[in-house]
Amino acid sequence: MFSVDRLRILRELAERGTVAAVAEALSMTPSAVSQQLKVLAREAGVALLEPDGRRVRLTDAGQALVLRADDVLAAMDRAVAEMAHYRGSPRGQVRVASFPSGAALLLPPVLTALADSGVQLVAGDEDLPPSEAWKLLADYDIVLTHRDERAPSLAGPRLAARVLMREPIDVVVAADHPLADRDSVRPEELADETWVSVRGGFPVDDVLNSIATVTGVRPRIAQRLNEFRVIETVVASGYGVALMPRFAVAHPDLTVLRLDGVRAARVYEIVTRPQAHRRPAIATVLAAFEAAAEDVLTR
Repeated sequence: MFSVDRLRILRELAERGTVAAVAEALSMTPSAVSQQLKVLAREAGVALLEPDGRRVRLTDAGQALVLRADDVLAAMDRAVAEMAHYRGSPRGQVRVASFPSGAALLLPPVLTALADSGVQLVAGDEDLPPSEAWKLLADYDIVLTHRDERAPSLAGPRLAARVLMREPIDVVVAADHPLADRDSVRPEELADETWVSVRGGFPVDDVLNSIATVTGVRPRIAQRLNEFRVIETVVASGYGVALMPRFAVAHPDLTVLRLDGVRAARVYEIVTRPQAHRRPAIATVLAAFEAAAEDVLTR
């Protein structure tokens, strides 16, 4: 029989990468973590870890056991959820990570919806590229992330993902820009512009790369900033143009232009562990996010 607590430690190692990080997350000493992993290896009867420089990494057997650990821990979560059901209503704390602009759009109505639900939502704003969002599940129950609409879903053997909504990405220019009297613009008309963009790996930058493919011209990116409020202020001052998600635009002195000829949108995606939705508290939060996204799209 495997110890559930030791299986949890193994999964933490798979997600956090180092014994020291696991020890910090679980309020244990590194030596205690190492000892528990050795005991788990004895229980398994096979090596679960191997040296990797000054660190350790999972063997093939260790990686296989992590997948089974997911199943075991999910079953434990379901048992807790069933007991919550018998107590009459979903209760408990649900930790949610979300990217800043998504949180600004959806978090207020979600918090309002949960006010009398018995579920306590603990929110964190985390600005990671979509490809790294899965790492946040080490500390959160739900991760709201975003990706380019042409990128594949984040769903996988250890991740469940559901699409919440699609948000178009537009071009924003200052009120006195030569294109400011237009409703839309084609990529080739932007070939000579100076751009204010986000860091690489985020959906807005993916769209800018698509513009480069259409025009054959490498965009002249003068600044990379990840805070949309800062980008808006810089563009409104007359310095360059930018791509912005449609629902994130708030500056009164910007003109928004629809981008023609390029698929330009980001998809909001909710990521959890498989079976997490079977916990009533998590299901309640997921439903609140879905309702908030539907409300945005029907305004």
